[in-house]
Amino acid sequence: MRALLPTATVCLLLSPLWSDSAAPQSPAAAPAAAASAAPATAAENDAAARHAKRTACVKKARAKKLLGDEKTTFIKECTSAP
Repeated sequence: MRALLPTATVCLLLSPLWSDSAAPQSPAAAPAAAASAAPATAAENDAAARHAKRTACVKKARAKKLLGDEKTTFIKECTSAP
């Protein structure tokens, strides 16, 4: 209980600092931030889609019990297919 009081006091004293960083941006700054984030989001989505497709191909290769070069070839063909 004694340790709780100083911890709570520090949290209350620091809370105004956190609220400044969580404040919404001005409307003029919002479109610029959204425009700069759009290409990164598209790249991240593409990377996530490739990863998901490769994961699915690896699972199929495991189900077929492929090993070595056969597994590698299967995964490459599977990921390149639409």
